[in-house]
Amino acid sequence: MQKNPEPRTITRDEGSNLDQTLRPQTWEEYIGQTKIKENLRILLTAARERGHAAEHVLLYGPPGLGKTTLAHLIAKTLGTNMRTTSGPAIERVGDLAAILTNLSPGDVLFIDEIHRLSKSIEEVLYPAMESGVLDIIIGKGPSARTVQLDLPPFTLVAATTRISMLSAPLRSRFSGGTFRLEFYEEDEITSILSHSAAVLGVETNRTILSTIAGRCRATPRTANYLLKRCRDMAQLDGGALTKEIVDKTFGLLDIDNLGLGRPDRAVLEAILYKFNGGPVGLNTIAAATGEEQSTIEDVIEPYLIRLGLLERTPRGRVTSPEATTHLQNLITH
Repeated sequence: MQKNPEPRTITRDEGSNLDQTLRPQTWEEYIGQTKIKENLRILLTAARERGHAAEHVLLYGPPGLGKTTLAHLIAKTLGTNMRTTSGPAIERVGDLAAILTNLSPGDVLFIDEIHRLSKSIEEVLYPAMESGVLDIIIGKGPSARTVQLDLPPFTLVAATTRISMLSAPLRSRFSGGTFRLEFYEEDEITSILSHSAAVLGVETNRTILSTIAGRCRATPRTANYLLKRCRDMAQLDGGALTKEIVDKTFGLLDIDNLGLGRPDRAVLEAILYKFNGGPVGLNTIAAATGEEQSTIEDVIEPYLIRLGLLERTPRGRVTSPEATTHLQNLITH
């Protein structure tokens, strides 16, 4: 069995944050999202040649697809620093003012979960993005006055998993483009795992990595998580990462051959066996499974629908014949 090419030793600092260690450091290492990468390459290269800050960019899509990694690569391409924050962390106007006024010319400001910004914070962000100024109101009542501060040119890169929660005025100010990240194909995930295995120094082959790729819900973050758990099992067994190790790991994690975990199957089983395949309402499914409605709607359902195991109808959720077959196969095996 051959080792992956060019494994490198992970330092103690890197080992404390493996997610950061496995993050692609160059555009060549970033696999997938080809059209988005090309659009960003043109935008960033043109801005850098002009000596201007790049226009603001909004990235959206399900979690774990690489939005934060793209933000890091944008900053690296522009040759500037990246300041990172998140929507929930900016509670007051003063918090945003402190961040913006401490930026250096050309810096990239990355706001994760931007849909969780309050409306008052959004109102302050509008002129900052559009005109490069910060409007601060001092005082209250008739004596209140507005102070306008000039900001250094900067690039806002924002990420969200729920673009519908962003107001139209805020969305329209991302003049550099709004890009949706798509789920990955299995061969793309396998290539990502091959790179991760090389970084981690895991001894394996592409066939075994393809097995992991088929169970990661088409998401690189999940794929890397599963690879790390398989690596742990291989380490304890004192050998390479084999098919037997992978099967044993997935058995302990209770993940089946489609990548469904116990919560996913619980939803399908509730609809199929308790409600005769549906239709059934979301609140009833939540009560039957003990899961939060938001968890079912935002985490569990999208993947089940993508696999064709579940359908949303005006009357409620309905399982497909494929869901019945899958659950029956798990019982027989």
